[in-house]
Amino acid sequence: MSIDIERAKSELLKLQEEYQTRIAKIEDHIQNPQDDLNEHWEDQAISYRQNDMRKNLSAEAQQGLIYVDNALSRIENGTYGECEVCGKDIEEKRLEALPYATLCMDHAE
Repeated sequence: MSIDIERAKSELLKLQEEYQTRIAKIEDHIQNPQDDLNEHWEDQAISYRQNDMRKNLSAEAQQGLIYVDNALSRIENGTYGECEVCGKDIEEKRLEALPYATLCMDHAE
């Protein structure tokens, strides 16, 4: 198998930027809501629920960013594309679909 490391790195850097942008936008919206809380408790409940949803989205994006950063580290240390369990090569199609994959298909199941 021959992984195009430069292509993988480029894709991971794009994902990294996307996650960072997403996190920044969500955090900005949480810190600076576009809508002030109204006097009605129903409106406040909706705003709180939306804020919880934004926090969950931010947490998911932060986890994705960790995966991407770890994959970039594996590129730097020469272990990118190796299964963490068996050490065999991760399938090329799997890495194309999930560039931060750490497991081959056998161990991902």
